[in-house]
Amino acid sequence: MSLFIANAHAQTAGGTGAASGFEMLIMLAVFGLIFYFLLYRPQAKRVKEHKNLVASLSKGDEVLTQGGLVGKITKVSDDKDFIEIGLNDNQNVVVQKAAVTTILPKGTMKSL
Repeated sequence: MSLFIANAHAQTAGGTGAASGFEMLIMLAVFGLIFYFLLYRPQAKRVKEHKNLVASLSKGDEVLTQGGLVGKITKVSDDKDFIEIGLNDNQNVVVQKAAVTTILPKGTMKSL
């Protein structure tokens, strides 16, 4: 009718509603699988590896903490969740076991 405004026409009858509901379920399942394989599974694997690392801590291991401290474990208390790390001959620090990021190879402190 007008030069700038298009006429509105009613939509004709479309497909059945059951097919679109089934397609939505398939799409939801695909998104669930993507979420599982890209987010949940790798994070669960990292948590399991860190739990094994914390369980394997022993006296004499050289470790790196989340705060960036490098030291040798001088005391491990099994009943509590803390370890004592010797930064050098005179200074010891008590940290939580969960704060340990990695176990370093023997002799790393001497090379620093």
